[in-house]
Amino acid sequence: MSSIEQLIEKLLTKPRDFTWNELGKLLKSYGYEELKSGKTARSRRAFVNNFSNHVIRLHKPHPGSILKKYQVDRIIDELKKEELL
Repeated sequence: MSSIEQLIEKLLTKPRDFTWNELGKLLKSYGYEELKSGKTARSRRAFVNNFSNHVIRLHKPHPGSILKKYQVDRIIDELKKEELL
């Protein structure tokens, strides 16, 4: 099983320890690119799919890198809506 498949399985279990780096790696495999939302964005980020132009907007967690439960749920919903999961 590839590392991406393992990340998908982990995401679908709605873990409490899914990291920002794991999210970036997973979304990159689906063709998303991480963008800052402007000069004053600081923690606001957008992941844009280069093929469909679909956008997922999130706040980058800080000071840690663990995503909140609502963020994990939203990512799953967005990827299912785009028929990627």
